[in-house]
Amino acid sequence: MAGRPREFDRNVALAKARDAFWARGYEGVSMADLVEALGIASARIYAAFGSKEALFREAVALYAGEEGGFAERAVAEEPTAVRAIERSLREAVENCTRKGRPQGCMMVLAATNCAAENDGVRLLLSEYRQRRTTMLLERLKRAVAEGELRAQTDAEALADHYSTILLGIAVQARDGVSRKRLLATVPTAMLALRAELA
Repeated sequence: MAGRPREFDRNVALAKARDAFWARGYEGVSMADLVEALGIASARIYAAFGSKEALFREAVALYAGEEGGFAERAVAEEPTAVRAIERSLREAVENCTRKGRPQGCMMVLAATNCAAENDGVRLLLSEYRQRRTTMLLERLKRAVAEGELRAQTDAEALADHYSTILLGIAVQARDGVSRKRLLATVPTAMLALRAELA
């Protein structure tokens, strides 16, 4: 009589998949890699998650709700736009340079270039990044309306500026730039926003 297959914790498996995709990107992770990383047979991965793309989408959602949600938390919790954006930059650096974790940001690096058949995963991450820019824009517009920033502030240019910096932090971290060096860029990055204070 054959033994029952070893039970696995779906949440643990999902976290392992997230880390594999975060480290090597969607196309850089094969089904064989997932079998090795999760420690379960491919048939069970398909049974639990449906497909590689469906697993990736769940892994992205997990990342967005945890490590990758730093900007959303900062905007929700900080009383001013200046504090929210400065915290976002600092936490981006911390997230992208954490010891024992993949370097960089999964939202930025996991699917920037894809074969045509994987365009859906590239668009998924593009939409996440665009939503973050929109969130920053809305917070900056609110800061103008509340009098924190000058009435003539170009909120859209500032939102694009900080989105660009967040993307750059992810790439620099993946390239091995140290946490100390990246944190040292934050005061300079904040000058653009501080110049608009009312």
